[in-house]
Amino acid sequence: MAPLTPGVSLRDMLGSERFYYGAEVVTSRGFPAQGEPNQLFELGRALLSDPRIGWVSITDNPGGAPMLPPDWLGRLLAEQRPRVVLHMTCKDMNRNGLEAAAWRYAAEGFENLLAITGDYPTTGFGGTADPVFDLDSIGLIALLRSMNQGLRVPSRRGGTETLPKTHFYIGCAVSPFKQHERELMPQYFKLLRKIRAGAEWVIPQLGYDMRKFHEVKLFLEARGVRVPVIGNVYLLNRAVATLFHSGKLAGCVVSDSLLDEVNKQAAGPDKGKKFFRELAAKQLAVFKGLGFAAGYLGGISKAETFFEIIDLAEQYGENDWKDFIKEIRYSNPGEFFLFEHDPETALSAPDRINRQYLESLKKPEKSRHVTLGYRLSRKVHDWAFHRGKGLYGLLARIYARWDRKPGFLSRLAYWLEREAKHLGYGCQDCGDCSLPDCAYLCPLAACSKHSRNGPCGGSAGGKCELLDKECFWARVYERLKYYGESERMLDGPIVVYDARLKHSSAWANTYLDRDHAGRPAPDQTPASPQEPQDKPPP
Repeated sequence: MAPLTPGVSLRDMLGSERFYYGAEVVTSRGFPAQGEPNQLFELGRALLSDPRIGWVSITDNPGGAPMLPPDWLGRLLAEQRPRVVLHMTCKDMNRNGLEAAAWRYAAEGFENLLAITGDYPTTGFGGTADPVFDLDSIGLIALLRSMNQGLRVPSRRGGTETLPKTHFYIGCAVSPFKQHERELMPQYFKLLRKIRAGAEWVIPQLGYDMRKFHEVKLFLEARGVRVPVIGNVYLLNRAVATLFHSGKLAGCVVSDSLLDEVNKQAAGPDKGKKFFRELAAKQLAVFKGLGFAAGYLGGISKAETFFEIIDLAEQYGENDWKDFIKEIRYSNPGEFFLFEHDPETALSAPDRINRQYLESLKKPEKSRHVTLGYRLSRKVHDWAFHRGKGLYGLLARIYARWDRKPGFLSRLAYWLEREAKHLGYGCQDCGDCSLPDCAYLCPLAACSKHSRNGPCGGSAGGKCELLDKECFWARVYERLKYYGESERMLDGPIVVYDARLKHSSAWANTYLDRDHAGRPAPDQTPASPQEPQDKPPP
């Protein structure tokens, strides 16, 4: 393979016709002792010295454990800034910390960012850390895009000022390896929302079914969206496969059938080494054959192993990848696919949406989540909280009067609101209510990451990433589908919570246009002609 042109950026790579490889580097908890070799730096430098590897991607506290931040290693590889991707997650910093980190990255010349919500913390000094999740991945993408457009902030002299524009190349993740329709479809709808918010490239989370990877591309094409999609490969061994199978590592899936094969191979003389490396190489070959922009390889700590797997992938014949697709089909029994199966290719047929899914949109079955309380909530919203309808205008005038002259009645109304919503919805008194955005389920009470813009990638088998309750957004999906609203469930403006409203009347903030529904949404003007189109399902 020809060497990379000096200074070529990730944006250039993913926009070209050439298939590139990316390599994941995970930092450590702790740092190299003085006088000892810096193995992470040596790994990154060795990887970037190979012309086949387009970039290295540096993780941000994966698995919810504290580690050296990605820019620490990025600075050591500073001469290769255009070929370094820094992960940004929302679990450890609030929006101010995230913005400050982004300014630091921009000032130091790092432009390639992967914006993700992040894994729920699993450990920490003195116990498990309390997560932040002040923004989710959508809010973070919107922030980075606003910085690219010139972030407008209050000026010290009054009014506003526009800060210098950044040049971030913003990536996002999607999690297609979901068992149920109610998990998978919200993932796809959130992916569209991420692209509308400003994401410019996509990497799916981990699984071992090439048909599911391919469906990400098919879905985007069916919705008229053209963005680079990177195939994701993780080198397995028995311990990693067992962890992925447990569902305890968010977004990483190993099915029963694959775990059986892993255990069989790991019992061999080489402990499965040949099988695991061939599986990774075959995945890379399939991604190249299917027209993915690149292949991303992780789970490896030695540069030589990266090189050996890439060597193997490039030794296969021109059409061998078509046979590999039929081998790498480790899905779970009954797993939902959006597109019909094509027996000839063993993939999904690009022009045939799942017939049962389309039929269910016309005649949705009643879900146990469509409760009497939900029906009543919809009625009350239309009657009292729908702008321009019912009692909205009258109540807006009453709350405006109470705002000018607070008194006993306004305090009584707030007390009644708070008690009724806590009893009916588990309300946390945030003052910036998202019940209408979330099918009258409270994200602060029922979602571990408090996500108001769609699901994280961590659900497993319909359960939350913490495996302690049903996925919040799966419940939202079932409620909305019953009313024919699931396809556009995430089409609205981005929701960014304003903490100034905490412990104040959400009703008053609604009628006085103080909440997120009344404030201007984060800028969503199209970043490029790749903006998703409002197309119905094919």
